[in-house]
Amino acid sequence: MKGVVFRFQIGEYGAEKNKEKESGEMRQLNYLAGYPQQVTSQVNRLIAENRLAGFLNQTYPAAHDIRTDRALYDYAVALKNEFLRSTQPLSRVIYDGKIQVIQNALGCHTFVSRVQGAKLKSKHEIRVASLFRDAPADFLRMIVVHELAHLREKEHNRAFYKLCEYMEPAYQRLEFHLRLYLTHLELTRQSPKQEQKLTPPPSTDPA
Repeated sequence: MKGVVFRFQIGEYGAEKNKEKESGEMRQLNYLAGYPQQVTSQVNRLIAENRLAGFLNQTYPAAHDIRTDRALYDYAVALKNEFLRSTQPLSRVIYDGKIQVIQNALGCHTFVSRVQGAKLKSKHEIRVASLFRDAPADFLRMIVVHELAHLREKEHNRAFYKLCEYMEPAYQRLEFHLRLYLTHLELTRQSPKQEQKLTPPPSTDPA
């Protein structure tokens, strides 16, 4: 990957920010549902003080140049060959603009079995939400690791997350910070004053 810098433009999250600060009301954090109140209170404080973008800038400055489906496939296969060499091959890995992040689906692993003659053929496909094309590099790695783990563990159980941490030791931290990133994107969509900025390098990978 090239040394591209990811930048979140720092600015106020719309006119509601000052009203919430004055009234003491807490934002509803859609991507942090289920987290302890202590955690959501800290995140709300970051938002109220307009420090969330700065935190993300400082923690995740590196972008990536995996812009095409071909590049994404090569990236996923390289990770698979490093950690899950014995699992079945991937037939397809693509960015998918139809995945609805609000439904808590950031990626999709599809397993299809077909009968061909006397044999049962299976295919594994991974689809990654298109927003990761412009996300920090660490978040792309996290979601690809997540989907690769489904090659071995179909359910989100203890063995699944243990496998994720085997492939990416910082998996839990990255998952939480990804939720902060999604919160940031949601806030910027609500406020025309602030936009996420990324200047990716030109891609030479074939589509």
